[in-house]
Amino acid sequence: MLISIAYILFAGLLLGTLCKKIKFPSLFGMIIAGILIGPHVFNLIDSSVLSISAEIRKIALIIILIRAGLKLSFDDLKKVGRPAILMCFVPAAFEVVGMILLAPKLLGISILEAAILGSVVGAVSPAVIVPRMIKLIDEGYGTNKGIPQMILAGASVDDVFVIVLFTTFTSLAQGESISVRSFVNIPISIVTGIVIGLAVGFVLVWFFNKFHMRDSIKVLIILGMSFVLVFIEDTFGSLLPFASLIAIMALGLMIKRQKNALAVRLSSKFDKLWVPAEIFLFVLVGASVAIDSLKTAGASGVILILCVLVFRMIGVFVCLIKTPLNIKERVFSMLAYSPKATVQAAIGGIPLAMGLMCGDIVLTVSVIAIMLTAPLGAFAIDLTYRKFLEKS
Repeated sequence: MLISIAYILFAGLLLGTLCKKIKFPSLFGMIIAGILIGPHVFNLIDSSVLSISAEIRKIALIIILIRAGLKLSFDDLKKVGRPAILMCFVPAAFEVVGMILLAPKLLGISILEAAILGSVVGAVSPAVIVPRMIKLIDEGYGTNKGIPQMILAGASVDDVFVIVLFTTFTSLAQGESISVRSFVNIPISIVTGIVIGLAVGFVLVWFFNKFHMRDSIKVLIILGMSFVLVFIEDTFGSLLPFASLIAIMALGLMIKRQKNALAVRLSSKFDKLWVPAEIFLFVLVGASVAIDSLKTAGASGVILILCVLVFRMIGVFVCLIKTPLNIKERVFSMLAYSPKATVQAAIGGIPLAMGLMCGDIVLTVSVIAIMLTAPLGAFAIDLTYRKFLEKS
């Protein structure tokens, strides 16, 4: 296991740095590193590491969401209110509709299979988007109109909506009936996640005020509480709809609200934690890519992804109607809301494991979505934010 971890760190650092040198997003190099040392090429990662890959990636996602919460403020969220709420589900819904319209013609699958495919591809990647929006907040680009805050908030909730759709469509494909409760649970899980996260954050601030300790210890306590929140969702989610990842961001939000100076110090600690976490996240995403499936994809898969991205961007444009954003800022928001990686890597292989007829196609298109949109979306953000957004 230890040598596998060394391979992950060295390969991720090397290819990530090389991509930075040529002005390309480092995450692209990390994903390529994962593909090369993963089970489908050189097979250098031990099975013991691959077996806990999903958990390691979730830890990295938790770290980035805590960072996001510590950077946000209630005033920022109030400023972007309505568009941020619409960004949580409208772009994904547009993309699923686009997939239902186009996939049967391009791939020869049924409408239900296209819906399953759309629900896998329809999620954006917080792991790609959130670090870049945090960078924009730190540098002050677009913050006067709340653009990075809006995208950050929407990307964090978008996955909840899409995963509920995925569960519903796969249940239909297995002959089960649609559960109205699963759709009702979407707003309930978001609200309970926010409330519980804010409450935990409030208690943690009280605890930190009551008992003196180093900031490093506070970081460990916050991480531990975040893991507990994820455990609660995994264990009791069927009884109490609860979005733990939203709760984790709300936890950081409350700490910033109650004690801004502490939030600034903790944020710098989590910035350092993100350095190794980012490498593990994207290298393991790359390792989960079934490279063999790309051989059967053909041009139709690439065309399909590009077309449904247009639907997603139209959805983002609809969310921004009657906002003060100018054309450049709207175009930036549309580009910034396109990267996909983590969700597709996590659930892209589930239909195949279920034995569904569309399993191979879903996995193949998921791989294309990761390889196409993660680097291009990140590159689009990095290339345009200084030109399209105002610096406050």
